[in-house]
Amino acid sequence: MKDLNVFWFRRDLRLDDNTGFRKALQGKNPVLPIFIFDAEILESLAVDDPRVTFIHETLVKLDEALKPHGSGISLFYGKPLEVFEKITEQFPIAHVITNHDYEPYAKQRDEAVSQYLSEKNIGFHTFKDQVIFEKEEIVKSDGSPYLVYTPYMKKWKEVFRNQPDILAYDPTPNFKNLWKAERFPFLSMEDIGFQKSSIPVADYNLSPSLIQEYPKTRDFPWLQGTSGLGPHLRFGTLSIRKVIAKAIAEKNEVFWQEFIWREFFMQILWHFPHTLHKAFKPAYDRIEWRNDQEEFEKWINGETGYPLVDAGMRELRKTGYMHNRVRMLVASFLCKHLLIDWRWGEAYFAEKLLDYEMASNVGNWQWAAGCGVDAAPYFRIFNPTIQLEKFDKYEKYVKKWVNNYETSQYPSPMVDHKMARERCISTYKKALYENL
Repeated sequence: MKDLNVFWFRRDLRLDDNTGFRKALQGKNPVLPIFIFDAEILESLAVDDPRVTFIHETLVKLDEALKPHGSGISLFYGKPLEVFEKITEQFPIAHVITNHDYEPYAKQRDEAVSQYLSEKNIGFHTFKDQVIFEKEEIVKSDGSPYLVYTPYMKKWKEVFRNQPDILAYDPTPNFKNLWKAERFPFLSMEDIGFQKSSIPVADYNLSPSLIQEYPKTRDFPWLQGTSGLGPHLRFGTLSIRKVIAKAIAEKNEVFWQEFIWREFFMQILWHFPHTLHKAFKPAYDRIEWRNDQEEFEKWINGETGYPLVDAGMRELRKTGYMHNRVRMLVASFLCKHLLIDWRWGEAYFAEKLLDYEMASNVGNWQWAAGCGVDAAPYFRIFNPTIQLEKFDKYEKYVKKWVNNYETSQYPSPMVDHKMARERCISTYKKALYENL
């Protein structure tokens, strides 16, 4: 049998504008497309996790799209290193090609796979695909990473404008070089120990009207003013290059800058992987969190007595989504009103959010708690009542999600705002200044 190249789909579940896949198809060897349901990741998820359903449904579509080309995607379940041991025992593999992944676990996984393949004299090649700029591409003049968003954003735009071809891609990949391993069946959801979720991942909206109106509508949760792009960028069903090109075409830099925030947090996690578990600002790890389990459950269930907080938490439980403005409020409420460790909230969002992306989730939770890069100062504490008046004045969002609102069953506020604010500032001050 002729030598094969393997293309490993991961956070890039599309056939077009896929950097690594295009590189694989340009090689001289037939290409075997694969996807691995990683047991290391899946073992911590609920059996009806909607993200697993979305991934599987997307893979079904990709497999169908490849059939006319005499190919398809071979699916595997297990630990990636063990899967590659299996594949390399059965086929003459010359190269494995994939796209970069930047999260701490992914880096360790890829290092182990690369080491194994190297011992087998098999090439392991990865390419930049899920971002415009990565790692050390946007840094200060001395080579150190930016810790504040605005100068990072300005440098990002400067470098971007000096690379006019950065969004270019080949719109017609050559699928003639594909190959399929018939001996590997297309795994069902049941084969990997999961069942179909009742929560769908909605399609995204990149219409000109949404992009043009975005600066005016993005802060109001009762409007359909956001794009829904999160899960599609997370799993790569749409390329970031197409998104940026669309934003540029509509001349809307406010919309465009949302994706620069995404890359800002990605480079922070890349440079400072310890922030996954520890505060970027070490002094904040001295905070004496109350971590009241009963209060945490009230927050999770949307029973805090603050309508906008409760609406957001109930929307999350039911749909796997929460409006961005409301995310800031519920995070601030957990950390500052209840003095519950930001890591508790980050872990809950990781479990529930359809668009969960580690770098953004960690970065935004540390921002809300005041302990991250470019974070909200510790004394900035959102007033949930004022937030409701500003962003859901007519309570359309609240009434949509809080079914017992304005009834006798709706709870009174679980904590007084003024008292909670004073308690928070006192607790933070003690951790930041009295222990020096």
